[in-house]
Amino acid sequence: MKHFGKARQAAGRLIGLSLALLAIMLVVGLVAKLIGLLILGLYALLAVVWVLFAVFTFYFFRDPEARVPVGPNLVVSPGHGRVDMVDELEEPVFMEGRCKRVSTFLSVFNVHVQNTPVGGVVKLVRHTPGKFLNAMAAESAAHNENVLVGFEAAESGKKVGVRLIAGLIARRIIPWVREGEAVLRGERMSLIQFGSRVDVYLPVTAVIRVKPGDKVVGGETVLATLD
Repeated sequence: MKHFGKARQAAGRLIGLSLALLAIMLVVGLVAKLIGLLILGLYALLAVVWVLFAVFTFYFFRDPEARVPVGPNLVVSPGHGRVDMVDELEEPVFMEGRCKRVSTFLSVFNVHVQNTPVGGVVKLVRHTPGKFLNAMAAESAAHNENVLVGFEAAESGKKVGVRLIAGLIARRIIPWVREGEAVLRGERMSLIQFGSRVDVYLPVTAVIRVKPGDKVVGGETVLATLD
């Protein structure tokens, strides 16, 4: 007879398809169960890792109060870390010429809130996109993502610049000051997330009070005097 058995073939295909679907669901269920058991087995380890991450995050974002020194024409360190360079260079954007530079490297274990180096007025806040080289390298100041903040000191009227430089791990610089804002020496000015570098630009007449290798504390350590 014509087309005999085709209905049964269709029924067989449908039954086979449903059986395959049932098998897939069974396999997926077994895999999900195994993953669930694995997660439950690792729960204690995952919880410990999360606690360590939370503790380190709170530690990294600590924000101590600065004991700001009192005295005329003092320039305090914006960053917490270790001075690794004191030199002279050309800074055309804010200093507009030759100036002294004090460069401080911040490791991931240092405080990463920065403080204003002088009291006065914020004259410039400029973000420059760039690379994310290791901030331990001196060339990172020229090539890395950075924010340049320029101050006019209230006592002397002289310019002081601060360049906040991102590093290999630091990928975000958050300035809290704005152009035209009046600030006091040692106030909080910015946050760099994770290891980074802070350069301070000073007039060539400034008297430097630190040397490479010195540890500095943001808002407290006197870097120079504007004599």
